[in-house]
Amino acid sequence: MPENNPQWERQLLEKIAFAALKEQRAKRRWGIFFKLAVLSYLVAVLVLVVDWGGTEKIVDGKHTALINLRGTIEVTGDASAEKINGALQSAFEDKGTAGIIMRINSPGGSPVQSGIVFDEIRRLRTKYPEIPLYVVVEDLCASGGYYIASAADKIFVDKASILGSIGVLMDGFGFTGTMEKFGVERRLLTAGMNKGFLDPFSPQDAKQKEHAQVLLGEIHRQFIDVVRKGRGGRLKETPEMFSGLMWTGSQSIRMGLADDFGTVDSVARDLIKAETILDYSVKENIAERFAKRLGAEMGQSMAFRLFGSDRAVLR
Repeated sequence: MPENNPQWERQLLEKIAFAALKEQRAKRRWGIFFKLAVLSYLVAVLVLVVDWGGTEKIVDGKHTALINLRGTIEVTGDASAEKINGALQSAFEDKGTAGIIMRINSPGGSPVQSGIVFDEIRRLRTKYPEIPLYVVVEDLCASGGYYIASAADKIFVDKASILGSIGVLMDGFGFTGTMEKFGVERRLLTAGMNKGFLDPFSPQDAKQKEHAQVLLGEIHRQFIDVVRKGRGGRLKETPEMFSGLMWTGSQSIRMGLADDFGTVDSVARDLIKAETILDYSVKENIAERFAKRLGAEMGQSMAFRLFGSDRAVLR
């Protein structure tokens, strides 16, 4: 009774406080439980619906290996030499591969990356002579894309496909007139008389322009040599063939730049004789895409500041 226990008020308050604390702890535990449940659900959804990269699982029996080359050929992205060559190696090394189809839809890109893929195709074809490699062109197979395609045993097109652009370019802009108009003064400090090579904010230097043309000419000759090596006697050369022009699939067959009409399904069925098609294309997962995008942006920013932005491109 209160009259017999002078501390009853304090004890009552302590009981109320402990009860409230117990209820708060229970609510916190349930809150953590529900948060973990939601997180687990989201992870499960990601695992089911997100493309985590890699290649398809290999099944038993003979099959046609498919490798997609889409977009700009560059060191970052799905059309890098690292990814394309990794897919090529996996396809050639698999004992169930009856033949390989590279499906190309690309405007071109880096001559270095294109050359690395071309050389790897030639190496693997020598190592595995019993496994043919064919290229099937979708909409576009230009410049660096055709550089790579010329390594194939045969090239198949649609009549409306676009092929060619056997040339090299180095593009940029000149802003000297605009700067003078707005009273902007260019202050460029370099160590090395040509370090500001083709700087867009300085007047074009005749000797630097001549040197750039020599570089482009050398890469162009390399490109022409590669096409001649890959296509051999099938080419019906004309003065325009290596001028940078492009042609339809129908025209390219007549010129010897391509061999015939065909699709992935028809080539797998009629030439390789293995209608089961497995995609060996290597794709980036989410973590790789984020890390490479961040690294590429930082690297490109630094390269622009240190070396300038002009570069030779096969497109």
